[in-house]
Amino acid sequence: MKQYIIHFFLITTLNSSLLWFISNTTSSSSSHALLLGNESDHLALLKFKDSISKDPFGVLDSWNTTNHFCKWQGITCNNSPKQQRVIELRLPGYYLHGSLSPQLSNLSFLRHINLENNSFYGDIPQELGLLSHLQVLYLDNNSLTGEIPINLTSCSELTYFDFSWNNLIGNIPIEIGSLSKLKELFIESNNFSGRIPPSIGNLTSLTSLVLLSNHLEGNIPQELCALQNLTYLLLDSNKFSSTLPSCLYNMSSLSVLSVSYNNIGGSLPANMFHNLPILQFFQIGKNNFSGTIPVSVTNASSLQVLDIAYNNFVGQVPSLGKLTKLRLLTVSENNLGGFPTKDLKFLKPLANCSNLYVLSISFNNFGGQLPNYIGNLSTHLSSLYLGYTQIYGKIPRELGNLVNLTLLHMQHCRFNGNIPTTFGRFQNIRALVLSENELLGDIPAFIGNLSQLFYLDLSDNMFEGSIPSSIGNCQNLQHLSFFKNNLSGTIPSEIFSISSLTTLLDLSQNSFSGNLSDEVGKLQNLNFLNLSENNLVGNIPASVAKCLSLEFLYLQGNSFSGTIPSSFVSFKGLRELDISRNHLSGSIPEGLQNLSLEYLNISFNMLDGKVPTGGVFKNVSEFAMIGNNKLCGGVSELHLPPCPSEAKKPKRHHNFKLVVVIVCVCAFFFFLSLLLTICWMRKRSKKMSSDDSPTIDQLAKVSYQSLHNGTNGFSEENLIGSGSFGSVYKGTLELEESGVAVAIKVLKLQTKGAEKSFVAECNALKNVRHRNLVKIITCCSGTDYKGQEFKALVFEFMTNGSLESWLHPSTGIANQSAARSLNLEQRFNIINDVASAFHYLHYECDRAIIHRDLKPSNILLDDLMVAHVGDFGLARLLEKNIGDSSMQTTSTGLKGTFGYAPPEYGMGYQVSMEGDMYSFGILILEMLTGKRPTDEMFMDGHNLHKYVEVSISSNIFKIVDPCILSMEEQLQPGVENCLISLFKVGLACSMESPNERMAIVDLMRELNRIKCCFPS
Repeated sequence: MKQYIIHFFLITTLNSSLLWFISNTTSSSSSHALLLGNESDHLALLKFKDSISKDPFGVLDSWNTTNHFCKWQGITCNNSPKQQRVIELRLPGYYLHGSLSPQLSNLSFLRHINLENNSFYGDIPQELGLLSHLQVLYLDNNSLTGEIPINLTSCSELTYFDFSWNNLIGNIPIEIGSLSKLKELFIESNNFSGRIPPSIGNLTSLTSLVLLSNHLEGNIPQELCALQNLTYLLLDSNKFSSTLPSCLYNMSSLSVLSVSYNNIGGSLPANMFHNLPILQFFQIGKNNFSGTIPVSVTNASSLQVLDIAYNNFVGQVPSLGKLTKLRLLTVSENNLGGFPTKDLKFLKPLANCSNLYVLSISFNNFGGQLPNYIGNLSTHLSSLYLGYTQIYGKIPRELGNLVNLTLLHMQHCRFNGNIPTTFGRFQNIRALVLSENELLGDIPAFIGNLSQLFYLDLSDNMFEGSIPSSIGNCQNLQHLSFFKNNLSGTIPSEIFSISSLTTLLDLSQNSFSGNLSDEVGKLQNLNFLNLSENNLVGNIPASVAKCLSLEFLYLQGNSFSGTIPSSFVSFKGLRELDISRNHLSGSIPEGLQNLSLEYLNISFNMLDGKVPTGGVFKNVSEFAMIGNNKLCGGVSELHLPPCPSEAKKPKRHHNFKLVVVIVCVCAFFFFLSLLLTICWMRKRSKKMSSDDSPTIDQLAKVSYQSLHNGTNGFSEENLIGSGSFGSVYKGTLELEESGVAVAIKVLKLQTKGAEKSFVAECNALKNVRHRNLVKIITCCSGTDYKGQEFKALVFEFMTNGSLESWLHPSTGIANQSAARSLNLEQRFNIINDVASAFHYLHYECDRAIIHRDLKPSNILLDDLMVAHVGDFGLARLLEKNIGDSSMQTTSTGLKGTFGYAPPEYGMGYQVSMEGDMYSFGILILEMLTGKRPTDEMFMDGHNLHKYVEVSISSNIFKIVDPCILSMEEQLQPGVENCLISLFKVGLACSMESPNERMAIVDLMRELNRIKCCFPS
């Protein structure tokens, strides 16, 4: 320290002497000295440019000696004619890849740094703390790591500070309290932990504090109340506990107070809203608050959003009629109500809230009849949730006045009577859920006029009569359930003409009669079909097997006769089949054992003959067949009698000489092929040992024993997936004296191409590092306990599985309502993550990597739903630099997965970046439509690209996956434009001609534009 002070003193003295010298010399000497300052800035900027390895937009091309640095793109200098110094560095959204140069600290006049929306990585340089004039520092949406440098707190002029959406760790520095001029502090979506330091109370100029989506814990400090200029306080999605500091309720400057998704408890003071006159957003959902809702909330006349859902509030909802600006009100998932005569009185004053857009009161104890004045609510109301309450009586016809409703949920209540005819006014309704009530009468014919419906659930009521044929007009329906009613008559063929039905058709537990129409085969995209517990007769139509997307088929409890259709063997994706309690006869089609069935019930029929022994028939816990007394054979656990022996066939006499000749010829060709194989293997092993082995050896190795122990002997319980070249197991690997969850890919070396896949994956992943790529930890290359060759790759384990499991979830009867889904924002983020990964693979690696096999099953999601691209078994490195338009690879043979591989690969073309972009485009379209490119609907020249291209200009919502639209936040203004933009991106990437496809650089730019317009 003493040496530093002496050094500082000498420098100061020399500077003073230099200033005296300058002031007493000629003007030419003065100009030369000024150039020294300019040269310092010039050199610092060049060092910054040198630290950037990738510049996809060429934004730094202007940074050359031809132009003065003040004219370089992104640079602003001061207006001094004598000494031009850099005061601003602005390069946002150009996807620059590199580290932050410490030389930036030499830009001593710098006031403004904006490098947001790039790909900077590594630590934030401590040297930035030397920028004494720095006022604005925007580094959000990068890949920065490490902690916030304490030296930054020396930048006493800092006013705006944004490090959001990085990978920063550690605590918020205590020294941050020295930044007395700071107005905005944003560190959202990082990995900060610990507590908010009390020194935060020293930031008396602070207007915005955004700390959401971290791992902060402990109490919210009282010192926040010293920030009398604070307008925005967002602490959502952390681990805060205890109670809210009562002094927060006296901060009259607050406009936004949001602490949702924490562990905060306690009650809200009765007078808490008396001193919050400009509060617009009050969000405390998903916490442990209790007590009553303060009546003083009526004083917060500027409120637009009031969200207290998922807490433990009790009592009544106060009158909110004075909150005329209210747009969203959700009190769902509490214990409100319990006094039927007055529970719903708060709805009447809400008629004054003319901007109300979303109202949710579901999952409470509200009782009483739904009042007629429900129809006086705002005509702007889009989403109304009343389900899972104790509301009873007839549905008021006045509810039909809410003509702009798109979502109406009234399930699990005690409504009775008929559906009001005024519901025919709901021309914008997309989801109508009236299940689990006591509604009766006929299903109204006007249902067919609700052409925007994609989700209709009238199940578990007392409807009777037949299904109106007008239901066929609902050509956007994807989910239709009339389960458990008193409906009768034949099933109208118009239902089978609703080609949009994809998720579910459930007509079970009714009294439908007659034959099942052959037209059922038109439902080619349907996943779940339940016609059980009715009075259907006749043969099961063979055309059912045309519904190739079916995974769940339930026909039990009817009077079907005839045989099990042999066409059922076409159900390659069928997982559950129940045809029990019918009058079926004949034998079991042997081909059923080749299906992927997880459950099969054929009990209580009149079947006879041999029971197959393969597939689902091997496991008696997955297969039921009681009540068929003439069955025989099968696995021993069934304890069935053996089938009659086949009659012995008479022996045939063969010509001995002919046999000898055939045997000799076969032996000759066998030994010839064996010789050629040995020669080929020797040649291949030499090539492998010279080219591939050194690459594999660069990876750390782990023993077979470690992998065997970590997977419990590669048990089936740990098997999480299987592909062409290997199986993947979840296991535990002992690293640094602790067990780490890993995914272990065991190669099927007997499969042709498996070893080549192993080498390709090692080559591709050995030097790549990116937040959106699956990280390879180690590998194993040796022998197993049987002395056979064994190879495996070990990756970090992704807790949320593959994107495939989210786009096409398992939805059996037991877990239908719990099926996982992704909303629009999550899908957009995944697309963005994959784009970032491919930008890195194509442009940021030493040698560009072509993945060749992008599909949902190769995209894995971690615990934060961040996407990671994996499975590089088909990847290839480019042999030429990325600037060469004629890039070639050494690949031959298989080049991807059918449906995702570009058409030119099938014609023998070399793999290319454009091929990856085609796969990416198909992936985007699949994520938005929920349809696989291999669906049976895409035949005879039709494909997913054309399907979207035809529909995008007419009705975008007809082709969108209903899971995207089933959530209220996706129905805001701007969603349709956002969806159209994303669809256009997918179409541009999946053009048939490689030359017409969008490049990854342009794709990143377009996604950045869409993100800026994304509905909040």
